[in-house]
Formats: sequence, structure tokens, C-alpha cells
Amino acid sequence: MSRDIQLKERWDVLIEKLSAQFADGDVLELDAIIYLVGVQELGKYHRTYKKDEKLDLMHIAICRLLEPYGFYTFDYFDEDGWPHYIMKEELPPLKAGEQSVLMKEAIVSYFIEKEYIK
Repeated sequence: MSRDIQLKERWDVLIEKLSAQFADGDVLELDAIIYLVGVQELGKYHRTYKKDEKLDLMHIAICRLLEPYGFYTFDYFDEDGWPHYIMKEELPPLKAGEQSVLMKEAIVSYFIEKEYIK
């Protein structure tokens, strides 16, 4: 099975499962899933976040998702428990479609690692 087909199948399974769990069946979009990863990484689930905190959560998620690709490395947790990362390498210029594929691949890998999907 080609890598693209396998990624699409895993992505579809992930979207279905996350949408059922977090969106009452509405289909979650990429940004919403990135946000969920950020909340997961912070570990503070039952609170409301302000707009700037939501952006910070998405930043945490992107750093964590791209860490296995060598773009970021975990640095430390601050006094409030928020993780901080260091950029190791600039992301190469990517077209929108390439960016989307990279993030989907990173998200699928993350949820496989967390044993949420196979």
C-alpha cells in the first residue's frame, strides 16, 4: 500500500474518531485537531482558554508534532506547567498542500504513538 493511501486511511479513521469524541459528530478540521494536541500536551483539560492561550496551545502542538522531524526540541516546562521548545531548524518553504500533508502525517504519527489509532 502506498504511503499516501495509508496516510489518507489513517487520517480518515482519526478524523472520524476525534469528531465523534469531541465534536458531537461534526467533522473536526486540521486547526481544531492541532488545538486538541496542544491541550493534550499541556495536560490541563477542564478549563476555558483565552484567545491568546489558544494560539499558544496551537504553537505547543506544532512544536511537539514537528519535534520528531528535527525542527524543534523540547526545552523546559515553565512555572505554570507550559512546555517550551527551541527551534532547531527552520521549516523549508512549503506550498499549502505540502504543509497540510506534513501536518497530517505528523498528527497521525502522534496519535499512533499515543495508541489512539493503529
